[in-house]
Amino acid sequence: MIQYALRRLLQMVPVLLGATILIFALVFALPGDPIQAMAGGQRTIPEPVAAALRERYNLNDPLWLQYLKYMGGLLQGDFGQDFSGRAVSDIIASSWPTTVRLAITAWLIEIVVGIPLGIWAGLRQGRLPDALVAIVTTLVFAVPIFVLGYTAQIVLGVNLGWFPVAGTSQGWPTSYLLPATILGLLGLATTARLTRTSLIENLQADYVRTAVAKGIPRRRIIRHHVLRNSLVPVVTYLGIDLGFLLGGAVIIEGIFNLPGLGYEIFQAIQQQNGPVVVGISTLLVAIFIIVNLVVDLLYGLLDPRTRHV
Repeated sequence: MIQYALRRLLQMVPVLLGATILIFALVFALPGDPIQAMAGGQRTIPEPVAAALRERYNLNDPLWLQYLKYMGGLLQGDFGQDFSGRAVSDIIASSWPTTVRLAITAWLIEIVVGIPLGIWAGLRQGRLPDALVAIVTTLVFAVPIFVLGYTAQIVLGVNLGWFPVAGTSQGWPTSYLLPATILGLLGLATTARLTRTSLIENLQADYVRTAVAKGIPRRRIIRHHVLRNSLVPVVTYLGIDLGFLLGGAVIIEGIFNLPGLGYEIFQAIQQQNGPVVVGISTLLVAIFIIVNLVVDLLYGLLDPRTRHV
């Protein structure tokens, strides 16, 4: 198991380097002058001041040299400064808790609701529960997330007053339940479908027929064997989805006015504030890779055969 973990850990290094190179190139190779963008569309920054700022932020250097300088600072824990002089680490520190609370809440909703729904449908294949889960999950897949977000905000927040409409003033979990539910709906539907499909496949496996032939009670077979094997692909999906939830909450944070990392990235893209986009994106990529490492290790515990892959 230790060799398996080390092998997966070493595989993270080229992935992280490749991701940071791609992010850096996409952000800083874009056309336009980010220094002049700081002044907005109504004014221009005097050229001597703009030249000094370009020198300060290494914008006159070739792209490869800018990247090396950035990685040199990043290895020392320095995410750099934005074009207003604020430390990117301070921006991350102030917005990070909001995104983590939102993503973890959405993820827990996926687990607590999605897996039982999938088990409920899988154990009753072809019956009413199975049909109900299929209909509900299909509706979730069909409706865009921003439509669900605005509808829930108006109906449940404004009309019925069950949840706060926007902001985080009421703290966790009150301010996060509604946006987290909307954010996690797609993952919840996928988790339910995946659990159902995996459970049905395992119920038809040869080892289940053998156990039944030996007289082992069906409930014990399901609890001790079928469920464990069925959750292997579900655990993999949930781990990957946690990374997506952390980095993909831009729309929900915008609808519910939540000051998280996604909202900061959105604002930084509009302002051409490259250091903020690169810094937060690099952090999210690193978290996504670490989460996948944890998933791989859990996969190895659930199915020892994967340790040799």
